Amino acid sequence: MKLAVVGAGWAGLAAAVALKAAGATVTVFEAAPLAGGRARRVDDLNMGAIDNGQHLLLGAYTETLALLKQLHPERAVSDLLQKTPLHLESADGTFRLKAANLPSPFHTLWALLTARGLSWHERWLATLMIVSLKQKHWQAPERLSVAQLLEQHHQSAELCRQLWIPLCLASLNTASDQACAQLFLNVLRDSLDAPRAHSDMLIPRVDLTELWPQAAAETVTMRYRHIVRDVCPTPTAVTIDGEAFEGCVLATPPYACARILKPSENSRASETLMAQLEAFEYRAIATLTLQLDAAWHPPHSVLLLDENPSRGHLGQWLFKRPQANDQVTVVVSDAADFLKHDRASFVDKIATQIREQVQRHPNSRGHSQLTMPAVKAHRLIVEKRATFAAVPGLQRPHNQSPWARLSLAGDWTDTGYPAVLEGAVRSGKQAAKTLLEALRGVSA
Repeated sequence: MKLAVVGAGWAGLAAAVALKAAGATVTVFEAAPLAGGRARRVDDLNMGAIDNGQHLLLGAYTETLALLKQLHPERAVSDLLQKTPLHLESADGTFRLKAANLPSPFHTLWALLTARGLSWHERWLATLMIVSLKQKHWQAPERLSVAQLLEQHHQSAELCRQLWIPLCLASLNTASDQACAQLFLNVLRDSLDAPRAHSDMLIPRVDLTELWPQAAAETVTMRYRHIVRDVCPTPTAVTIDGEAFEGCVLATPPYACARILKPSENSRASETLMAQLEAFEYRAIATLTLQLDAAWHPPHSVLLLDENPSRGHLGQWLFKRPQANDQVTVVVSDAADFLKHDRASFVDKIATQIREQVQRHPNSRGHSQLTMPAVKAHRLIVEKRATFAAVPGLQRPHNQSPWARLSLAGDWTDTGYPAVLEGAVRSGKQAAKTLLEALRGVSA
């Protein structure tokens, strides 16, 4: 079979690997000069190989981890990912939630009941919410927002500020009053109400392209720097810029799919798909990588930052990069407004935010080495359409398109997850399976 994949992001490459394993000859079209899509390496003059966005994986990312093992059989997963049991801590140390080495679900219940920085009543309310949600099989009423869900379960303002809102922004990249409660519950279910290892926090030790996309790309025919203009599905083939293939997985963002899809004839199903593609709205994510003038080891590898927009303290998460002792990254989710700020002022205020908050951490008292060194260089990367807005009621397309020979892949398809890497990988694998089954059907 001569098959094509359009898009070499995590979804497209996961599909390509699956199609290749089924015996197909696979050609992947990619507009960029390297693999990875919105989770890829960026070569910086001052800092070397960094990433276009900081990503935190979870132990619940079973399909991604399986793909890692498949593509790197000679390497241990620990060489590629730094694993930490669930540990959420504020930069100033006032809040900490840490899972115990206990069987599920006791590891998360222990974490909630012993959380630092919350009153006993707040810890109890959080625990009751998790127990109640589990009893309801992690199902939320249709069109309920995360904020409404938290209000229904009587979560206090401080509990929301310290725990639930940061988790909502990190996983859905959408403000809690707009974010879909069901998608949020799906993330909590698969990370907290699952085997203990599923709540592990995994930080890549290598750049995101090296993590697995490059290895995947080496197994198929890649056409880099090819901007696809037309994908035309017909009953007998799918043509890509005039070249015919027996089938295709279209793995570009919704707005790109809507632009390049040129069906030979329209139908009600194709019109419905086009309407779904055009209904997506998008949210930005900003990642600021800081090159320090000396090595620095913050109190923990992942820290929550307390925001104060009036002072320009817009950072939400601080990550210690495992690849370099003198580099850290700061993430700002749902980041559209900050783009109005002056670049130099923005970096200075973020650095001040980190220093002030880490200096208040109990472990920093009397330890001058925990003070963050001066910033020597920086790289600010803003993905303006990093994710779709994960709002209630959004109708996301299935993998099967209206045309038998064309399937759809991407974290925006109906995966049951928000726009996370595991959703992209699962979507790619399912799109490949869907296409292969459809091709068997049309050839029967």
